Amino acid sequence: MQHPETKSHSEAALVKAEMSIEEAQPRLSEPQASELLGRLFGLTVSLIRPLPSYEDQNFHVEAGEGGQYLLKIMNYVLSQSLDQYELQNHAMAFLHQHGLPVQTVLPTLTGTMMSLEDIDCGSGSQKYLVRLLNFLPGTTIANIHCSPRMLYQVGRMAATTDTMLQKMEHPKLWALQRENYLWDLGNVHLLEPYLPALEGEDELRLVKDVMKMFKSEVLVHMSSFRKSPIHGDFNDQNIIVEPDSPIGYRISGILDFGNMNYGYSIFELAITIMYMMIESQSPLEVGGAVLAGWESVLPLDEVERDALYTLVLVRFCQSLVMAHHTAALRPENKDYLMITARKGVRLLPLLWKLGKEAVLKKWVDDAGEYSDRK
Repeated sequence: MQHPETKSHSEAALVKAEMSIEEAQPRLSEPQASELLGRLFGLTVSLIRPLPSYEDQNFHVEAGEGGQYLLKIMNYVLSQSLDQYELQNHAMAFLHQHGLPVQTVLPTLTGTMMSLEDIDCGSGSQKYLVRLLNFLPGTTIANIHCSPRMLYQVGRMAATTDTMLQKMEHPKLWALQRENYLWDLGNVHLLEPYLPALEGEDELRLVKDVMKMFKSEVLVHMSSFRKSPIHGDFNDQNIIVEPDSPIGYRISGILDFGNMNYGYSIFELAITIMYMMIESQSPLEVGGAVLAGWESVLPLDEVERDALYTLVLVRFCQSLVMAHHTAALRPENKDYLMITARKGVRLLPLLWKLGKEAVLKKWVDDAGEYSDRK
């Protein structure tokens, strides 16, 4: 694995590609989106509204024929990754068939599961990949108060999803091997070109310290971590919940398989803990409940458990750095892009000050005391 001091041509190409991705987000008007829905899917739009998105474009659609849908238009850089989207479609169908609450992709009038369309968003025609998914009702978990019981469910669902993905078969599984993928926790060194986007010396120093900790305490053990296809982004905006009692909720949907990759399962757990901490009023209480839910399906070994604290910090760093970088490129969308970073910038120093030994001990002790009755 290469690091910034030995940056390769492929890493330089990555930086250029990331810039292109940020600039390539589609900007369809609502009439253009409605035309696609009619021509590709035979739907008459009665109501359409845009939804926030990091790098593509999404519309919530209510059709005159009945039903609600999510229209997704990928940016023109990612639209070239047809094999990855074929796998994402397959993974959602596979998980749905096995009882998990995921969206499914709906076919076009010609029977295809996605369509590559020439669209002019105002600066010339580009090819954009278009898909239509069923719309899952409910609210994102970011909008509710998460009880310990809910956090346990989140950890259990994350582990269940990845365990099921291990059983998935497809002739193009190789496409999940995403070399130099920026959001892979193992590629934290790829943040180096983006560090100038940070706003203060304290932030910069802390991110560099976390990167050093990863290199010295996690990287040397990564070859022993268990690998499998993982969702890759089990965050607070990608988990849908619905009430199941006057005071409780259940998970009713898992969204967005755009970060799916062949990675280390411990990465999924770290990502999940980080995002659940972001929305919690008691963030230090989150790790134990999520860990308990995860280990009810997929117990960690000692090497994986020892890496968990550092990997959670790595995700905080990735989110912080890339939010600043992307917001600088797209200031008109800054409020949405900085949602997680604004909260994470307070939690990252807190976790660092408390230290690995204290935080990890609390998570493990809390998980050990957890029960299904909690």
